[in-house]
Amino acid sequence: MGEGIVRYKRDVWGEEVILGVSWDLLWVIAVAIFLLLVAHAFVMAVMAKKNLDRPSKDGRRIVRHESIDRWFHWLMAASILVLIFTGTAPIIGMRIAWLDIHWISGLILTFLVIAHIIRASFWQDFKSMLLMPKDFSEPFDSSKKPGKYYFEQKGMHWAVTVVVLAVVITGVLMFMQIDTPFWDRTNSMPESQLGLVFLLHGLSTLALVALASTHIYFALRPEKIFYTRAMVSGWMSEDELAANHDPAKWAPKEAD
Repeated sequence: MGEGIVRYKRDVWGEEVILGVSWDLLWVIAVAIFLLLVAHAFVMAVMAKKNLDRPSKDGRRIVRHESIDRWFHWLMAASILVLIFTGTAPIIGMRIAWLDIHWISGLILTFLVIAHIIRASFWQDFKSMLLMPKDFSEPFDSSKKPGKYYFEQKGMHWAVTVVVLAVVITGVLMFMQIDTPFWDRTNSMPESQLGLVFLLHGLSTLALVALASTHIYFALRPEKIFYTRAMVSGWMSEDELAANHDPAKWAPKEAD
């Protein structure tokens, strides 16, 4: 049975319980994200005719991302993409042996998230990623340049943080209910609670699909591609720094 965004079923007692999210929403989100990104690309193409000047990548280089942070980023990205693919493949009709790949990728992501939280809390500048009230005026005032991260970058980071934590927590709860090399299936969670976990996991998965698609799109935008390069190589040029950031708020060290 289905109703809105939630699917229901009858349990062994004949009572209606949550089965999970309605996966018809996957197609709604896919179309909506596609149309929004196409519209953004069109607007940016029109605006690009008015401003073709872009900072040079030549000259002195400064460090934007340490190597360990780049490894975290790409490993987390790979595990998330594998999770999305294996999680949605059965929904779109692909027949693959997905379950083992899915939970293994989920465990890898869980480990990476925990490790990243620890590193961000003790070895990185955690304050640079905080969204402060003054940051909300930044997108509407072209004279304001950010520190290390833009308002949009911070917003994306925290949105992904909330969604990934939801995926991980609900995924671990679901993982505890299946047969694994570590334990046998217990069926310890009541159907009503398990259905709620499935619903939250499905909703967070749909949100993750939207966020991942948006993130990839902006990472490939011509005017932002130097940020992607920095996530691969670790550096950006001094000219790119001066054009996009306020040195008074972020003064990185010179790259080797």
